[in-house]
Amino acid sequence: MANTTCFIIVGRNDIPIYEAEVGSAPKREDAAQLHQFILHAALDVVQDLAWTTSAMFLKSVDRFNDLVVSVYVTAGHILFFPSPDSFI
Repeated sequence: MANTTCFIIVGRNDIPIYEAEVGSAPKREDAAQLHQFILHAALDVVQDLAWTTSAMFLKSVDRFNDLVVSVYVTAGHILFFPSPDSFI
């Protein structure tokens, strides 16, 4: 099954550093915008959780329909967001 995944790195103060779409499926503009919207909406939840836990991988921090948002948080609070549908 062909799938396209969005990967976003977010720095301090919610500044996007890097964004990439990876996959073999034809790029759909609406899917990329949906992923960006979901990840942006999860930023507040992630920032609150990052200060209350010592874990670097935060699984299931937010949900949208059947999509689950997970994030890796570095020691410098750089956030690595894989696409919401890549870690279900």
